[in-house]
Amino acid sequence: MDRSHAEWIAQAAELKIESRAFIDGAYVDAADGRCFDCIDPARGVKLARVSWSAPSDVDAAVAAARRAFDAGVWSGLSPRARGGILKRFAALIRDNADELALLETLDMGKPIADSLSVDIPGAAYCVEWFAEAIDKTGGELAPVDPKLVGLVSREPIGVVAAVVPWNFPLLMASWKFGPALAAGNAVIVKPSEKSPLTAIRVAGLAHEAGIPAGIFQVLPGAGDVGQQLALHPDVDCLAFTGSTAVGKRIAACAAESNLKRVWLELGGKSPNIVLADCPDIEAAARGAAAAIFFNMGEMCTAGSRVLVQESIRAPFIAALLAAARHWLPGDPLDPDSTMGAIVDTLQFDKVLAHIDQGRRSGAKLLCGGQPVRRESGGLFIEPTIFDCPTPDLALCREEIFGPVLSLITFSDVEQAIAIANDSDYGLAAAVWTADLSTAHRVSRRLRAGTVWVNCYDEGGDMNLPFGGFKQSGNGRDKSLHALDKYTELKTTLIKL
Repeated sequence: MDRSHAEWIAQAAELKIESRAFIDGAYVDAADGRCFDCIDPARGVKLARVSWSAPSDVDAAVAAARRAFDAGVWSGLSPRARGGILKRFAALIRDNADELALLETLDMGKPIADSLSVDIPGAAYCVEWFAEAIDKTGGELAPVDPKLVGLVSREPIGVVAAVVPWNFPLLMASWKFGPALAAGNAVIVKPSEKSPLTAIRVAGLAHEAGIPAGIFQVLPGAGDVGQQLALHPDVDCLAFTGSTAVGKRIAACAAESNLKRVWLELGGKSPNIVLADCPDIEAAARGAAAAIFFNMGEMCTAGSRVLVQESIRAPFIAALLAAARHWLPGDPLDPDSTMGAIVDTLQFDKVLAHIDQGRRSGAKLLCGGQPVRRESGGLFIEPTIFDCPTPDLALCREEIFGPVLSLITFSDVEQAIAIANDSDYGLAAAVWTADLSTAHRVSRRLRAGTVWVNCYDEGGDMNLPFGGFKQSGNGRDKSLHALDKYTELKTTLIKL
């Protein structure tokens, strides 16, 4: 049911928030009683006191996961049986969509319309997709000597820790726990301390769906909890989405401990190239604005660098500034708001510092650049666009994770490709052109895990893999390729 702004405010006032860890089939307080405050970034008010998992809680969760995995209560089920339980889990996510969307919006600051249309249905779809796929994937019969039978099979890897980000809290978590659970693993989710509430809530839904105790657990807390999981000798695999700097530390922890498999989905500084033969300048401008201002720019795939060809620079900038006016910060509980609040004070200050640095660097501020709605007590920043004289400014190279767009002018396609690829990152890119051959040639040369043509950030379909080149990480989320991360290949050779 569509709700009005006033109805969402009323529902938020009545919301009962679960804020404890979920270990071995039950909600529990942290062993040492420690908690942290969960703050609504749109109002600056405390939502809950959330359990901060202690080292003994991490040990307890890993031990429960190991017991459950070794007992075969989940991995021992047929793929079809696991899929049936996961379908019930997906259905429960959909049945509780309003509550989960409200938690996401209050916790992270994103517009309620986005939580309802993107985050929650996307998470349910992910779980359902892997539930339906897992009994349709098999092994191989290798072509070996006729005196032998060579089997290649996939087995669940064991205990999987998923350390997930704050910008799409449930959706990004589902991209980890969906395939990991479908493959038969025991999963421990460590949500960001900036937005832990939906992960905590869905743990109860997983249990209600029939996922056995120990197979799906949630450990809220700060970076120390993630580090303990990365160092833990009885965790077999760690999947992480977050910053490149933290990803490097996690990989080091894995190497220091048991060489657990580590899969990293990291940062980006994605180029969005608009060529002179772009079929629709206004559509490209709208796409460019959405690519950076959706979710307040708090996206690893954000199209934070727009590269526009010199000959269409003036009309494109005019169209871009017009498109930016659609993205106005507002109360996230208002269904008409297109932008919400920055997730917390730390990120808010970081984005403003980047904007100040941009002003001092010689870049020209075309619009925005100011905090707004301060009377609300919330953390809101205007859509901000800089015209950058050169592509080597920090503004054009560092991931900001906020609503800040760098506009760079180029003369020809070769220069555009060189600028686009001159980055430590390689997560996503886009090119706008009317020429099919140009689209193919440029796409092939862009060093990015995803390239969009004449669009940006399209393709929520689970059939498409997601991940990056270079320091944007390794491995892939989504699609059948994601199962590679959570399974081990086994060769069995039988002599006849």
